[in-house]
Formats: sequence, C-alpha cells, structure tokens
Amino acid sequence: MTRAATDRARVVVAGLGDSGLLTAIHLARHRDEVDVVGISSKPELVSGQELGMRLARPDAWARDYRIGFDRYRRLDPVRRVHATLTGLDVAAREVRLTTASGAASTEPYDVLVISTGVTNGFWRRPDLQGTADVDADLRAAHERLAAAASVVVIGGGAAAVSSAANLALTWPDKQVALHFPGERALPQHHHRVWRTVADRLTRLGVTLRPGHRAVVPDGFACDAITDAPVAWSTGQPPTSADAVLWAIGRVTPNTAWLPGDLLDERGFVRVDPDLAVPGHSGVFALGDVAATDPLRSSARNRADKLVAANIRAHLAGRPLRTYRAPGRRWGSVLGFQPDGLQVFAPSGQAFRFPAWTIRSVLQPLIVRRGIYGGVRRD
Repeated sequence: MTRAATDRARVVVAGLGDSGLLTAIHLARHRDEVDVVGISSKPELVSGQELGMRLARPDAWARDYRIGFDRYRRLDPVRRVHATLTGLDVAAREVRLTTASGAASTEPYDVLVISTGVTNGFWRRPDLQGTADVDADLRAAHERLAAAASVVVIGGGAAAVSSAANLALTWPDKQVALHFPGERALPQHHHRVWRTVADRLTRLGVTLRPGHRAVVPDGFACDAITDAPVAWSTGQPPTSADAVLWAIGRVTPNTAWLPGDLLDERGFVRVDPDLAVPGHSGVFALGDVAATDPLRSSARNRADKLVAANIRAHLAGRPLRTYRAPGRRWGSVLGFQPDGLQVFAPSGQAFRFPAWTIRSVLQPLIVRRGIYGGVRRD
C-alpha cells in the first residue's frame, strides 16, 4: 500500500497498555506520515507489571507504573479516546466502541494496531474505569492483604513469586507461603533464575511449597483474593490462610470485540512473523494478546518499535521486518527492592542495578527519557 506524501494515514491503536502506549509514542514522532488515535479503557497507563510491588507498596508502584497519558510528551499529538471496544468491521475498516459517557461511536482506520492485552486476575482487566475506580481497586487489594496475618500465594510464575517476596518484605511478621505445582517455580526462566530467587525468598521468610497444584473452584475466575481453604489435586491436605492470592496464570485474551477469523483456537490474535494479522492488510497485533510464540513474548521484548517501523514500511510499500522471539523469559522477577533491581538475562545470569541508580539514572534517564521520550512531572 503506497500513499502520497501529503496523504497522512490514520492509525488506530486499540489498547494503550504498556505495548500499545509505546507503539503510539513511536508513531507519533512521524506526524507528517500518520495521524494516531489511541483507544483506552483507562484514563491513564495502569501497567500490568510488577504485581508484587503494586500489592505491597502501591504508592511506590504508582510512581512508575500508573502515569497519566497527558504526562507523556511524545503522546501529545495522539488523539486519545476513553472508551471500551465493542466491535471491528474489517470491510469498512472501522472499530466500534462505547465512550466513557455511554455513547456509541466508531473510529475509521487505515492501519489498526491490536494491543488490548489479557485479563489476568483482579489486576489486569479490560473494564472501563475512571481514576477513582483505579484508586479504589488499588486500595482495596492492598488493605485486604495488609489486614491478613497469613497469606497463601498460589502460582509458579513471576507474578506469584514477586507477590510472595514483596509481601514478606513489606510485612516481615506476616506468614507468607508460596505454593506452586512443579519442583521449582519460574519454569519458563532459566533454572539458575529460580535458584537465585528461591534463596532470596527463603531469606525473606517465605515458606516454599513445591508440588502443590490447586483445585480451582467451579466458576471461579481467579479474580479475587479469597479466604476459603484451598484444596490440592496433588494429594496434600487443604490449606487455610487469612488471604489467598491466586496468580496461576489463567489469562483470557481481551478479544471478544474481534471477529473470529482473526483469532486462534485459544482466542489470541493470529500474527505472521512481521506481527501483521494474516489475511487482513493493515492490521497488526502485539503484546500479550498476540499469538507470536508460546510465551507471547512481544509484550516484553520491545516489539512496539518493530510494529511502528513495520506500519511505516507497510504504508510506503517497503518490506517488513521479522520479530524474533527469545526462547526463555528474562528481565526482573522481584521488581525494585531496597538493595536495587536485579535483572536476569535469558542465560540466567543476574545483573544488579544498585538502589541509588534507580531514581537517579534508570527511571529518569533510561526509562522516562530514553524509552518514553520524556515524562512530565506529576
């Protein structure tokens, strides 16, 4: 598809979470080529990252993972629509939505970016929310866990491990136990990562319970903190605690608004290696909603920059670049800690950013200026 130099294409970014926001920022730098429209069910970035920090230290979490869209300098040219997505007409090339005021509307597009993410527990949901709603959700989860003398965390992924560590760090007198189904947690990371993290959990006082696979109650979507005894399909007696945090990775793609021919058998968006949706010219997908590879790794490997470049190439009739997925998960597991930030390479090797660098170098220079192109003070 080749367009005249004076004819700007309209790019609609459906979903302004971590991946969609960065894609919109990259595209907005080329306002001579594209007009960008971002659609978000939240009035601000409410990141799905660092669940443990969000639950245990919500104010500290919010400084870096809950940021108003108006604070991103490079998002200024993007027209933002606070709405929930209700449908897609690929023939008419328009998305249907319901705005925050309740009005039905449509947004036409030349290029569509699908970045609506997944629903995962109570902390990642597509519900249309205002600022007060986000405030209430953060406060309710934090206060529920703060009041509990004992907490059982269920799950073996990074969200569960981070939650157990941060709860134990914030409330040292709280009894925190991590139950996971395999011999080790973090099975999608290099085995060295679990050895390192398990040692940290033990030093924080977290009780590790391998070989525990929970029986999920009928009809329970794992979207609430519970207090009922947990039964185990692996033969152990039921476990009770004041609060049970379910982080078992039961994700549901936020794709109910999309036609079925865009989706795979699990409801994720099918993509080619260049992150274009096959059979639908001008439609791309990235992030947790895109079926890129078994780990759906484009959400954590800066595919936003690739998608933005491929959109411009598509509009100019140039070849598109290919996304290459890593074989293992990598990055931080526990998030920011008092002694700094520990990051793991795909090989399992750990690197630590000292605590003093987080506020003076990593966040202001590398993240806010380098990755986001400038974030205004709150």
